Amino acid sequence: MQNQKRVVIDYVSPQINGGEFFIKRVVNEIVNIDAHVLVDGHDIIAASVLYKHEKAKTWNEVRMQLIENDEWKASFVVEKQGFYTYKVEAWVDYALNWQHGIERKIDDNQLVKSELLEGFLYLKPLLKKATKTEKDYIKTCIEVFENEKHYDKAVVEATSEKLHSIFVKYPEKILANTTRDLQVYVDRPKARFSTWYEFFPRSTSEKEGVHGTFKDCERLLPRVAQMGFDTLYFPPVHPIGEVNRKGKNNTTEAKDADVGSAWGIGSKDGGHKSIHPQLGTITDFKRLVKKGKDLNIEIAMDYALQAAPDHPWVSSHPDWFKWRPDGTVQYAENPPKKYQDILPIFWESKDYKNLWKECLDTMLYWIDCGVHVFRVDNPHTKPYYFWNWLISEVKQKHPDVIFLAEAFTRPKVMQQLAKQGYSQSYTYFTWRNSKQEFIEYMTELTQTNQREYMQPNFWPNTPDINPYHLQGANESMHLLRYALAGTLSSSIGIYGPVFEQMITDAIPGKEEYYMSEKFEVKHYDWFKENKLTMLISKINQVRHQNEALQQTNNIKFCHIENDNLLAFYKWNQDKTNELLIIISLDPYYKQQGTVQLPLKDLGVHEGERLNMQDLITGSSYNWHQEWNFVELHPALPFHIFKINK
Repeated sequence: MQNQKRVVIDYVSPQINGGEFFIKRVVNEIVNIDAHVLVDGHDIIAASVLYKHEKAKTWNEVRMQLIENDEWKASFVVEKQGFYTYKVEAWVDYALNWQHGIERKIDDNQLVKSELLEGFLYLKPLLKKATKTEKDYIKTCIEVFENEKHYDKAVVEATSEKLHSIFVKYPEKILANTTRDLQVYVDRPKARFSTWYEFFPRSTSEKEGVHGTFKDCERLLPRVAQMGFDTLYFPPVHPIGEVNRKGKNNTTEAKDADVGSAWGIGSKDGGHKSIHPQLGTITDFKRLVKKGKDLNIEIAMDYALQAAPDHPWVSSHPDWFKWRPDGTVQYAENPPKKYQDILPIFWESKDYKNLWKECLDTMLYWIDCGVHVFRVDNPHTKPYYFWNWLISEVKQKHPDVIFLAEAFTRPKVMQQLAKQGYSQSYTYFTWRNSKQEFIEYMTELTQTNQREYMQPNFWPNTPDINPYHLQGANESMHLLRYALAGTLSSSIGIYGPVFEQMITDAIPGKEEYYMSEKFEVKHYDWFKENKLTMLISKINQVRHQNEALQQTNNIKFCHIENDNLLAFYKWNQDKTNELLIIISLDPYYKQQGTVQLPLKDLGVHEGERLNMQDLITGSSYNWHQEWNFVELHPALPFHIFKINK
């Protein structure tokens, strides 16, 4: 293939899989573009980033700057939700080559009469683009360039910064080269910054032994809001199957009073578009959603594509399930685990189009009920391309909808789900414990291309995961785990009130709760207050007040000579909010060390005063040196310092 273009554009970033997938941002975030741009010979070249919103008719242009070694950079801000398209364009700038060449000859005391006449060729096209004032100046240049009597003035104007700026402003892009179109999807800010609280609605009753209702949940909304949570996530609220229902502690034989697993969806009372009758009515649910919004809390629903054996789908759409040769239906298994109360969807069904349509209709139904946040159960056990289709269909009509992928599985599987469109992802944070593990994991999430498409959501615990380090753990361990989650990641969540009330009994040898709430109704003192509830509330308040904690990627770990102390610097987009966080990983003994401030990143010199305001205690310290002593006690195992210059 013949190609006369001389400029080569290479290594454009960010892009995912060569542009197969879009990168992600939220409203008002920056997209930083890098590219290698080069040309044969020594000509002056120029490059721009072109970008536009999907609803815009014209492209915006921002000029790239040469940094070093043929590496160019530019950035733009995404101001609206939806897709933006961007690409890099580059060209040989013959006008600037002419100006650069004539400058060198003039500096060498050469006569440049011919070169001035040549300049006319680059000035004339500008008359069609320039403003009136600029046109007058260009005409003056043309006149003096063509008249030998004005040679001295012509030399001055030919090398002037004014003419240079006009050439830059109105480039003639001869034989310009342009990359393929790339895309960035822009979500609402909640996709980047959210604080989740999970509880089981059926465990909200004031009376022990009584099934909770949505009206009971309403009573708890002020508590959730007071603690600083903006997202209230419910496990499935649909009718629970009676066939093969699980008993307490996941036994295979349920007693008459056993309520079963909320994930065993579907019974004679309905399926995925129905409400469990003991929780209330759809009217009650919609009222709860509205009451939540009045308190700036969004209700997040569980979207679990599976069915109990007595789900209406099983009889009306048997082709959506896998049947064994003996006529029985295949239930879910993850050996040695067996889920006799749950039937997986048979995605290879010949009736897959109707299956996909029903899955979409189900989600649209709940969106119409006011739900715009979904935690998706086990998405890694369903086809990736199904999720791409479903999320795309939903986003076209409802761009505010946020999807959290509940997949604790292999790294590349979790990454693939994020690439296919998931807004947020569960992570391995739950199992990271040492200083080195945290640094390595955060570096992977924030310094590789995962930062462009995968928004982590850090959970210290879930109904499925009672990690070993929390089993029998003291108050300090709970405090430091929440502080780690709330400062390392901008999106976090806990399963409560189990977490803040330190209910940690486990099945011996397993990371599972003993007498798990997944299989029975629990009774709690919902308004119990302790140090954990107070400090969780305070951390959440600090998160909402400091933009540095409302994003994940701007993080730099600071040197501190103690493996039990983790120190890191975080900042917001324009560095108007800068924090230093120091967390002790030891829940039993006090730890001390000397932390190195990142003076260069802070833009200060040794000896300059920095006021370090502890946002938890209110205490304030003046630091003047690069290295500063800190000591943390298990009673309060972390500092969140606001850096005031």
